[in-house]
Amino acid sequence: MAALSGLSGLTAFVRRAPAGGSPHRNLVLDYADDLKLFRGPWRKLGLGLLIFLYLWAPGYFSNYVLGVLTICGVYAVGVIGLNLLTGYAGQVSLGHAFFFGAGGYAAAYLGAQRDWPMLLFLPAAALIGFVVGAVVGPFALRLRGNYLVIVTLGLVFLGEHIWKTWDSVTGGGSGTSLRGASVSIGGLDFRELEIAGSSYEKEQGMFWLVWAIVAIVALLAKNLVRSRAGRAMQAVRDRDLSAEVIGVNLARYKVGAFAWSSALAALSGALYGIVTNRLETGIFTLFLSITFVAMLIIGGVGTIFGSILGALLVSGGQQLIARNSSAFVFDPIIIASPGDSGFLSIGEFNNILFGLFIVVFLMFEPRGLAALWLRAKAWLLTWPFSY
Repeated sequence: MAALSGLSGLTAFVRRAPAGGSPHRNLVLDYADDLKLFRGPWRKLGLGLLIFLYLWAPGYFSNYVLGVLTICGVYAVGVIGLNLLTGYAGQVSLGHAFFFGAGGYAAAYLGAQRDWPMLLFLPAAALIGFVVGAVVGPFALRLRGNYLVIVTLGLVFLGEHIWKTWDSVTGGGSGTSLRGASVSIGGLDFRELEIAGSSYEKEQGMFWLVWAIVAIVALLAKNLVRSRAGRAMQAVRDRDLSAEVIGVNLARYKVGAFAWSSALAALSGALYGIVTNRLETGIFTLFLSITFVAMLIIGGVGTIFGSILGALLVSGGQQLIARNSSAFVFDPIIIASPGDSGFLSIGEFNNILFGLFIVVFLMFEPRGLAALWLRAKAWLLTWPFSY
């Protein structure tokens, strides 16, 4: 009690600074200030810059670049979900492709076949993922590590069978189209966007739609991990038995992590469907799950903005390499067209390249690109001192 009263006295002293003086802007005086997302002028400036880029990019970049950035945003939503499960709750999963496919086909069935509006079929796809994740989640109560990975891996193979045989929903081996699905909110049709008399192409409208959803999901996820539930998830990740001893309900938070992660994966799959206009059963394979894990590791485990960085690097890098496979850098390696002198296909080259990235980051920077940014920021804040 004496220590607390002394601390309150110090706070009062700081607040009653002498005339002409004031506390330093980095001095945190109460818990509410410490919880602010955009504390300080530099963070507010960064937020303003991001909003400017969001509004400016569609008018500057080509349709191809906008398409790449939009797909990166689609994957970013799924990686944020995987980060909640693996980075914050400590539950390893290779089943993300299953939930991604479930959300995509839910959007195809409800949006294209049943003509539901987008404001209904997107939440419905996320809800389906949430329910399925809640059903799978109890396995995490009795399994961990490699055993849990095997269970989630089984979901991918189960999903492959379902997608190929459930013709009425998935179209079987021929796939299904989402061109008939509504992509509008009120009077705004994001395929043919018109604002204040100005018309925009599909790539511009889909960029704005997808990255607005990324921003909302990132904000909700960030607030979740800063809350009591987020602290409980991190306690489960670090020492689940100790967390249970101090009163954390393991069933609630492990199952909850699976459910919310699956919901975001399904939402990501639904967005993928309306962006690409078509779903093929060959997409939702084990390789897609491994790609999600690669985005998570390279971007940064346990950081929300690292999920977005990982999606931009891995997904964007794969698409740019495929686009420029005939460039002189890749020409001796990649077989871009019949008769080329290369010895690897585009897919094989991407697998090897980003597989090496995973190994390098795990060995030298396990926290990914996010850790590099945090280290650089700490260096700038403390320069010229080393502490």
